[in-house]
Amino acid sequence: MTNPEIDPAEYECAHVTCADAIDIITAREVPLGGLRAMTVRRTLPQRKRSLIGPWCFVDHFGPDDVAATGGMQVARHPHTGLATVTLLFHGEIEHIDSTGFSNIVRPGEVNLMIAGSGISHSEFSCDATEQLHGVQLWYALPDALRNGMPESQHFVPTWAEVPGGRVLTYLGSFAGQSSPVDTRVPAHAAEILVDAGQTVEVDLDASCEHGVLLDSGALTLGVRDHEQTVAPDELAYLPSGPDALRLTAGPEAPARVIVVGGRPFGESIVMWWNFVGRSHDEIVAYRRAWQTEIGRAEDDGAAEPLGDGEGGDTTAEPVGDGVEGPRFGTFPPDQPEPIPAPPLPRVRIKPRRQS
Repeated sequence: MTNPEIDPAEYECAHVTCADAIDIITAREVPLGGLRAMTVRRTLPQRKRSLIGPWCFVDHFGPDDVAATGGMQVARHPHTGLATVTLLFHGEIEHIDSTGFSNIVRPGEVNLMIAGSGISHSEFSCDATEQLHGVQLWYALPDALRNGMPESQHFVPTWAEVPGGRVLTYLGSFAGQSSPVDTRVPAHAAEILVDAGQTVEVDLDASCEHGVLLDSGALTLGVRDHEQTVAPDELAYLPSGPDALRLTAGPEAPARVIVVGGRPFGESIVMWWNFVGRSHDEIVAYRRAWQTEIGRAEDDGAAEPLGDGEGGDTTAEPVGDGVEGPRFGTFPPDQPEPIPAPPLPRVRIKPRRQS
């Protein structure tokens, strides 16, 4: 998935009872672009929170009537310094990337794509898909690993029955289940279905931060003696410390939840469009490399500077990470035209760090 949003708005949530225990991040709608512009609901990043552990991006989409919206139509686009995770509840998506990996993502399966020093990929809902519903998540790679080789993996986990519901562990270790997928970083992701009127209790790694996204149903979270309601599309943030979590569904319908977690990231990142780097100059260089590789080198992304004139810098030197040849790889022929990068902002892009 590509990120067309350059300047996200900030939202406050009025029903948070104790943000130190469980905070709530509300979603904003973001059109992906195209003729019919499928819209996603984005909870991360926000100005109030950029990271949950290493997780830096949470998009929630559907249930989407593909006949009305066109579904997911995201042509080839680039990534650096991050990993993408695709999870579906309904529908199918065809994934193609520049490592030579391609497959169909289906409900209950996970695709992990590690961008490393650079990758490009496309995502299109399959012709037979009538309804598309799922999430896409990104996590940032630490400095020591962010310039590694790109790689894609696919895994089909098995549901684990637990009192009050069931759990599907996609990445890492969670609720007594472990995934064989190599995430390269301590990060986990799982889906929990809580039966109507029931409570699921799961152990947490107390060294990790966690995010809990409610897809459907009514949900109350419990940490120690604190409880917090969560509405559909909201992302609950739990700081490190708690070693257990209670999830209680409302009496009328099951609750479907996505849980992500990881240790506090501890590094500053610069995140713009589909790139994660460590400086404004790196982002400029990544953008230039992409534009050159897709034959748009004449578009240097220059913008009129604001304020002290620090913006509009397109003169960055190439990134010194040893990448030889096309940073974003090669792609199969006869594919739709790649997506060009948007113009750079008119100010230098500031690092983000979550203390």
